[in-house]
Amino acid sequence: MTDHVPPKPPNSFRITLDQISSGKRLDALLLAAIKAQNENLTLREISRTVFKELFVTGKIQIKGQRATPSSSINKGITYVDILGFKQK
Repeated sequence: MTDHVPPKPPNSFRITLDQISSGKRLDALLLAAIKAQNENLTLREISRTVFKELFVTGKIQIKGQRATPSSSINKGITYVDILGFKQK
């Protein structure tokens, strides 16, 4: 079985979450992944307030659809796109 990788929207930064169990909230997992990455230092230094605003304005997407902070993440790989931040 091959993984389907959705197309990355233009002017976005992609975070790949690889979970061994399901049920964890997207906001906690994503913030930890953002703080751990070294590709986009501007995004890595994001404040919690600005991070929450990204959800409110629909700039965090999974499979091209608006994500909510309380979205639970399934086991396996999830591709999360953050609009407005370029991949370097």
